[in-house]
Amino acid sequence: MKKNLILLFYILAGIIIGALIASFARDVSFLSWLAYGETVGIPTASPMYLDLSVVKVAFGLEMGINVAQIFTIALSIFCYKATVHKL
Repeated sequence: MKKNLILLFYILAGIIIGALIASFARDVSFLSWLAYGETVGIPTASPMYLDLSVVKVAFGLEMGINVAQIFTIALSIFCYKATVHKL
């Protein structure tokens, strides 16, 4: 359980650091490719509605990923594998 939580922490840190790198690299001409990414899912701006007369439910879920996040997630998994044996 402890190792799973640490892996989750490493991956979340990789996602956040990758998003920061992408936002900073977006304006630099030779690093703008790091910010290239796609978003998939049901847009939260126009969610899917389920109307049952009594209850109305809205569904929306989007996930976006960019090149910098892919690199930092891979790096975080590598760092996890390098440190997990010490636990």
